[in-house]
Amino acid sequence: MPRKQPLPDRIEEMVRVDHAGEYAAVAIYKGQRAVFERLKGKETIVSQLTHMEEDEQEHLDIFDEMISKEGVRPTAMTPIWGVAAYGLGVATALLGEKAAHACTEAVESVIEDHYGAQVKELENRGETEKAALFAKIRDEEIAHKDIAVDQGARNAPGYPLLSGVIKAGCRMAIRISEKI
Repeated sequence: MPRKQPLPDRIEEMVRVDHAGEYAAVAIYKGQRAVFERLKGKETIVSQLTHMEEDEQEHLDIFDEMISKEGVRPTAMTPIWGVAAYGLGVATALLGEKAAHACTEAVESVIEDHYGAQVKELENRGETEKAALFAKIRDEEIAHKDIAVDQGARNAPGYPLLSGVIKAGCRMAIRISEKI
């Protein structure tokens, strides 16, 4: 069903980039689980990753619905982000549990700030319903980050470099996905 009134361009950008981000988050966790599910003694991290992936899938479903209902064009980068995110998941899992958690911590740190800025912008625009939804999603992303930190994310080998590269990649993907 087509939307009744066009969304402002900025809100379309928000929906487009958040859809892409949730799509990528699901792919990261799938990549990590693909590694850890094949290893003995990794039930705890597999359970954590499964739970976080389920949350991300719920978020993706919300943005899938918005894309459809509001007629927002998804990013053309979706296939590339999917492959890159899955690869990031596999690569960090191969580096070990702490590196996998460092990936989550880095991604969710950027996303916490990203959703936080969107919530403020939506509130300023009077979009209180969307602002509340985005705040709820942000809070769930923060919970993922907290789990990762509790599990030793910041003790991963090469953490400052690993975290910095992942954060830079996330910020770049956000900017590209808003427009392309």
